[in-house]
Amino acid sequence: MMQISDSYNQKNSLFNAMNRFIGAVNNMDQTVMVPNLLRDVPLDHSQEPKLPETTTSNGRAYFQQEDGDMYSSYVLLKSIRNDIEWGVLQGDEPLKDEGAEWPESIGTGGADERPREKADLKEELRAELEEDDLEKQFHFHLSGLHTVLSKLTHKANTLTNRYKEEVGCRN
Repeated sequence: MMQISDSYNQKNSLFNAMNRFIGAVNNMDQTVMVPNLLRDVPLDHSQEPKLPETTTSNGRAYFQQEDGDMYSSYVLLKSIRNDIEWGVLQGDEPLKDEGAEWPESIGTGGADERPREKADLKEELRAELEEDDLEKQFHFHLSGLHTVLSKLTHKANTLTNRYKEEVGCRN
């Protein structure tokens, strides 16, 4: 019985979600031999290129797609896979939120309160708030990662199948 529960939990682990995504992108990468064939091909069968709405500097019209073509999805998926495998560049780290600093005026406000007690209370409150906040943030982002990785995995599998249909090598 324990094994069933463990396998279910492992199936939903972030590590396995990342592996499924990386596997789908690797499969896509091995299947797509000529990425340029993906240009201007909608990812979804029902999606048609928009009418020429924009012109380039030389006067030629080009087609715009709502979500881009299969080529842009291919490049995006490979880029995300590389970010997962190799990490993001240091320059991509978000800036520290300046509004998140702890207010200096916290405390009980008693006139006879000793500075040491005030500092201890302040540190205790900070630790409780940060711990509760970190746990909520973690669960929020973990859930979001699962959702995004699932959508990206589906997109990679869809792109692979569409490429096979376009090239005519459907198995």
